[in-house]
Amino acid sequence: EHAIAWKLSQSSQVQQIFCTPGNGGTATQAKCQNIPISVTDFPALKQLIDDQNISLVVVGPEVPLALGITDYLQQPNLKIFGPTKAGAILEASKSWAKDFMSEANIPTAKSATFTKAETAKEYITEIPIVIKADGLAAGKGVTVATTIEMAHNAIDDIFQGDFDKKNQSVVIEEFLTGQEVSVLALTDGLTIRPLLPAQDHKQVGEGDTGPNTGGMGAYAPTPIITPELMASIQQQVLEPTLTNLQKRGIDYRGVIYAGLMISPTGEPKVLEFNCRFGDPETQPILSLLETPLEELLLACCEQRLAELPPIKWRPGVAVCVVLASGGYPGDYEKGKIISGIEKAEANGATIFHAGTKFQAENLITDGGRVLGVTAVGSNFTEAKTKAYAAVNSVQFEGMYYRRDIGSRVLMN
Repeated sequence: EHAIAWKLSQSSQVQQIFCTPGNGGTATQAKCQNIPISVTDFPALKQLIDDQNISLVVVGPEVPLALGITDYLQQPNLKIFGPTKAGAILEASKSWAKDFMSEANIPTAKSATFTKAETAKEYITEIPIVIKADGLAAGKGVTVATTIEMAHNAIDDIFQGDFDKKNQSVVIEEFLTGQEVSVLALTDGLTIRPLLPAQDHKQVGEGDTGPNTGGMGAYAPTPIITPELMASIQQQVLEPTLTNLQKRGIDYRGVIYAGLMISPTGEPKVLEFNCRFGDPETQPILSLLETPLEELLLACCEQRLAELPPIKWRPGVAVCVVLASGGYPGDYEKGKIISGIEKAEANGATIFHAGTKFQAENLITDGGRVLGVTAVGSNFTEAKTKAYAAVNSVQFEGMYYRRDIGSRVLMN
């Protein structure tokens, strides 16, 4: 959300940005004002829109989309970038998305859905296997189980409500090998256009080990996605997704984020869909975007995306390293004083805030993932070097980060 506000603030066409509830980064961002309203307090958000004569709403997180904020706020003269509740189910229910992909012949892993823990456990005879909470889980409801016991424990965690009390079903998928990539695409319901392909590091530990997180770092563009492969993804994934949404009568105007596994032989399969800009992929992607962001968002809202010229990109590569609270994605403490932001930015990085806020005069930690240190370079090595040089300037108690963001690029 800070990255979106940062990019919008660069345009002369954007006069004022209100961030709800905002964080320590948006609090000091040019043209931005934080308003302490919960993203699920729809009446208060509507009142803010009316009071401030707001003309464009950009929905960042998935929860208000899944709850139907776009439907609730519909009114003349207001543009809303983000799908309706009917479209947001693409992320809100993995079992729904699986049925959707099957109907549209979109390549994906074989799977089965269960509403009882014992039945799900009986289904598992081979490992490794992937266990997923059916509903929203903030990117943490996925376990790649390497033992039967690990699979059973993951199933128990889901049904016990570790991620969300509403998660009362589980999706079990075959384990796919290859490299994960993220393709975020903009759509106005009639046309769908991809942004730069990115790669995220989901797992908390170096070497892609440990539990899944919301993302520990990302880079764009990823060299694994060649122009030929992107054309294949457009044909096999993006276009069928839009066509099937249209077939179901879903008017989808926003981001369709396809999390893909690229097999060793170069075939893409969809692991999941998200219905909004992805974190931390958005940080490097928007760092390279030259076309004014509000032009793209308004074109989606007004169903004229096909009329726009090709999206312009800054040459080079962007790398984002996430600084997290110690203990994340498990239990962690808040309220740790953050220092070194100005020094890090003087080293050529942009610091995007996630779990931060101001308390008196101090910037403090307020979440699991705290900052996204992002740098742009003429090539991958330069961007990574600049990002980690900036990381070394930032400090807070318990700060944790992966030192191997982009290791896949170097291996290749």
